[in-house]
Amino acid sequence: MNGYTNQYLVNTVNSASPEQLLLMLYDGAIRFAALAVKAIEEGQVDKRSYYINKTNAILSEFSATLDRSHEAELADNLDGLYSFMQRQLMEANLKNIAEPVKEVKMMLSDLRATWAKAVEINKTGQQPVTGKEETVPAKTAYKPFAAAL
Repeated sequence: MNGYTNQYLVNTVNSASPEQLLLMLYDGAIRFAALAVKAIEEGQVDKRSYYINKTNAILSEFSATLDRSHEAELADNLDGLYSFMQRQLMEANLKNIAEPVKEVKMMLSDLRATWAKAVEINKTGQQPVTGKEETVPAKTAYKPFAAAL
């Protein structure tokens, strides 16, 4: 990576909102998981461990930064999900098998899509569709991604 690319990345991260950073981390975890699968399939043990460790580090960061002050149950559920994914990565690394990493990658992709939708709803001030009338105005409504930040 050259100096201009590195500076661009630093500027992008420094100017990103917390929501954008969350999505960027999900993108990184998904990319590292895909690279770990490729390394396993190609028999590259050193790269397998490297990419699994990168994915695991992002999951650890997600878990460590959960905000339990808004929706403690949601945060606890996410924490359990992140722990499950970390165990799957550990199994893949120990047994040199791709299936657990593929499962983690799929789960990360689903979570990323969910958070992207939550960010979009938050930007537009829309109320999430729950099937019942909401009495709280959009400006003061709970922000769905707050528990993950």
